[in-house]
Amino acid sequence: MLASGVLMERHDGTPQGGPLSPLLANVLLDRVDQELEQRGLAFVRYADDCNVYVESKRAADRIMEGLIGLYAELKLQINPARSAVAPVVDRAFLGYRFWRVERGRIVKRGASLKALATLKARVREITARSRGWGFSAVLRDLRSYLRGWKAYFRLAETPSELAKVDGWIRRRLRLLRVIQCKHGPTPYRVLRAPGLSQRAAASAARHCRRWWSTAGHPATQTAFPASYFDGLGIPRLSAL
Repeated sequence: MLASGVLMERHDGTPQGGPLSPLLANVLLDRVDQELEQRGLAFVRYADDCNVYVESKRAADRIMEGLIGLYAELKLQINPARSAVAPVVDRAFLGYRFWRVERGRIVKRGASLKALATLKARVREITARSRGWGFSAVLRDLRSYLRGWKAYFRLAETPSELAKVDGWIRRRLRLLRVIQCKHGPTPYRVLRAPGLSQRAAASAARHCRRWWSTAGHPATQTAFPASYFDGLGIPRLSAL
C-alpha cells in the first residue's frame, strides 16, 4: 500500500470500511458460497459476515467445523468471539434481530437491541443540552441521522416498538424547547405560543425546572404534539 507516497508492505488486508474491502471479500469467499450452495444449505453473507441456517445443533456443529477448515485453506481464521452455533433468535445479523411467530412457522425481523441502543445514544448526543446548539441546528442533524437510520431499517416489522422510540425522541425535543427557558415567565410564553390555554400553560411551567417531567407533561405534549415535529421534518421511525 502507499502511505505518504511511500510503498509499504501490508500484512492485515485492506482497511475496514473501504470500498475495496467488500469486493475482495466477495472474490476470496466465492469458494465458500459455492460450497454452501452445492450442499443445498440456506445461508446469507455480506462481506465476511455469514450466517448458515440448519435445522439442528448437530448439523450446525458439523457445518461450523467444515467452515473452519475451509477458511483455513483460504488462509483465513474464523473469529471465535464473533462466531457461534446458536438459534437464529439469539443472533443478530447486520443490525437486525429475528424471532418466530405462529408456532415457529413465520420468522420476523426488527432492529437489534444493540442497534436501538446505538440509535438512542446518538439521539442523546445530538439533543444534548451541553452541546449549546440552536434548535434549528439540532433539527437539521436529527433529520439527517433519522432518515439514514430509517432507510437502513425499513424492513423492520416492529411498529409498536419504534413508536415508543418516536415518542421518546419527541420528548427529548420538547425538553430542548422548554429548557431554553430557564428564567422568568419565558416557559409560560413558549407554551402559550402554540395556543395552549393559560391554565394549562401555567400548570406545565410551574415546575419547569424538573425538565424531563415538564417535557412529558400533558400540557407540553398538547403545545408541541407529534404533528408539530412532523411539520419540522422529523421522520417517524414507526412509519416505515
